[in-house]
Amino acid sequence: MPTYDYKCLACDVRFEKFQGITAPPIEECPECSGKVKRLIGAGAGLIFKGSGFYITDYRSDGYKESAKKDKKESSDKSSSSDKGEKKEKKTETSSESKSKSADSD
Repeated sequence: MPTYDYKCLACDVRFEKFQGITAPPIEECPECSGKVKRLIGAGAGLIFKGSGFYITDYRSDGYKESAKKDKKESSDKSSSSDKGEKKEKKTETSSESKSKSADSD
């Protein structure tokens, strides 16, 4: 439900009223009972502060546990594959050095 701004034409008092969209506008000032006019407002911007605005903030405990398990498994696999790659690189460099020494002879 939006908040509407009103201004009294008699006493120049400005006030806000929290009303439904389909509710009729207020016609009487709460201070002096004079005639009021509804003002055109810029509207309120939408501000997201704090947690709770992302879908990941409300994940179930089961999902979080399986995500941790998957993450752990993938890190284990990547660390073991990194070791294998390092071994391959070492063998390549040693064979390259052998071929270079053979070419220089």
